[in-house]
Amino acid sequence: MTAPFDRMWADLEPVGRAPETGGYRRYAWTRTDHDLREWFVGECVARGLDVVEDRAGNQWAWWGDPDTTPGVVIGSHLDSVPDGGAFDGPLGVVSALAVVDELRARGLEPDVPLGVVNFVDEEGARFGVACAGSRIVTGVLDADRARSLTDGDGVSMAEAWRAAGRDPDSLGPDPEAVGRIGRFVELHVEQGKALGLAPDGTDDLADASRAVAVGTDIWPHGRWRVDLPGEANHAGTTRIEDRRDAMLSLADVVHASRSYAVGLGCVATVGKVHVQPGGVNAIASHVTAWLDARGRSAEVVRAAVEAVTADAERLGGTVREESWTPTTDFDPQLVSRLRDVLPDAPLLGTGAGHDAGILAAQGVSAGMIFVRNPTGISHSPAESATPDDCHHGVTALTAVVTDLCTRKDADLVRDRR
Repeated sequence: MTAPFDRMWADLEPVGRAPETGGYRRYAWTRTDHDLREWFVGECVARGLDVVEDRAGNQWAWWGDPDTTPGVVIGSHLDSVPDGGAFDGPLGVVSALAVVDELRARGLEPDVPLGVVNFVDEEGARFGVACAGSRIVTGVLDADRARSLTDGDGVSMAEAWRAAGRDPDSLGPDPEAVGRIGRFVELHVEQGKALGLAPDGTDDLADASRAVAVGTDIWPHGRWRVDLPGEANHAGTTRIEDRRDAMLSLADVVHASRSYAVGLGCVATVGKVHVQPGGVNAIASHVTAWLDARGRSAEVVRAAVEAVTADAERLGGTVREESWTPTTDFDPQLVSRLRDVLPDAPLLGTGAGHDAGILAAQGVSAGMIFVRNPTGISHSPAESATPDDCHHGVTALTAVVTDLCTRKDADLVRDRR
């Protein structure tokens, strides 16, 4: 099991890696993304899987015919946030392909189709909408809006598709592709440190039973665009009392976001900022910032954002919601099934968004398996998982797929059309 996994991991290691930071810059519909998609196709074809794309550009590789019976799908994504870690997304794709290898090595033939998926543009790093591939294919993200989304250079998604040799008019929801999914299980690196902690809160990385966890739900989360006005002027000659500096308004908003989040028991982050005119010796005339807010309940997240909005409006600014995802519970029957197969695995909710959550919210039976992250750091080059824990993840996913795919499952094979 370890040899195919380790070989694939080594193949992916240099793709899109920035030498100056050690992080990954794997953005949708770029040359790096093309190389990753080609790698995926090559690995799937080498395994005799049938590779198809849906109308959002997501890649599906099938062992068996999902047009006769909806199948079990495993996989994740290959793109990254700016200077992201190696494991967020690719761990799930590589593990899924390693599961195919393990089933073949055991001489097991699935009784229902088995699919491996690579979702496109999960992180939303280029066009600003997370899980764009799964949102588009399910119809959650309107096709016209998706085509009009622009990156930091003003390139629209439609233009990026054309540059990649694709027809943007073909982009859109694909109910046939979604209908082929009987159940979806996404393996993903944990993006916090819960699995690396003992019940008393101390580090406990030696407990093999905590190498993986079964996901239960995704917390509600959203993104908001904050626009704050100012007045451009000279940094050296403008008196302090005469300045209207949009950066000072931003500082107020950032500080307020943290204060409200702490008081309400949620999290709020301003991690992306555009400044106009952007000169070192110029007072900012306008700042656009993006607020990410998440928590265990929608009420506390909304309360924090409403308080931030009131502050921004007092400063002459505006706040506009760009995306909102309510609490997403994974299929309780599937979660129970995963617990039966992995009885020692703890249950874990998460504040991170995933394609599994988008599918679950649209009525697809979906669940997740998390692999321990010893640092608890994610969206950073410091993100990590040990080789042993990665191999434990493949073992766990193999057990789950064996249970779901190699015996007749009446509640799986249902009419989704």
